[in-house]
Amino acid sequence: MPADTNPYGDIFGGWLLSMMDSAAGTVAARYSKGRAVTIAVDGMTFHRPVRVGDVLSVYAEIASVGRTSMKIDVAAWSRTRDGEESFKVTHAIFTFVAIDGDRRPRVINQ
Repeated sequence: MPADTNPYGDIFGGWLLSMMDSAAGTVAARYSKGRAVTIAVDGMTFHRPVRVGDVLSVYAEIASVGRTSMKIDVAAWSRTRDGEESFKVTHAIFTFVAIDGDRRPRVINQ
């Protein structure tokens, strides 16, 4: 939406980062079967701008799992509303830690 853009009509990087974090958080919670929190974002790279009206798709998948943490590979792709071709707009690795009710790290059981 226009409220999420800079003066040039491109979507703010922070908005895009929040969409990626939401996707990664969903994957982390499902995989760890409970609450998980973001502790790091590595290698955030913006490849192309996202413009108002573009359709954005965010894909996230587990890259690796430790005892209490997960690395999640996240990529965002966009296309124009009436187009068919998609373009990778950004990519990053998100690290999440599974936490318990006391907000302490917990072991991920699989």
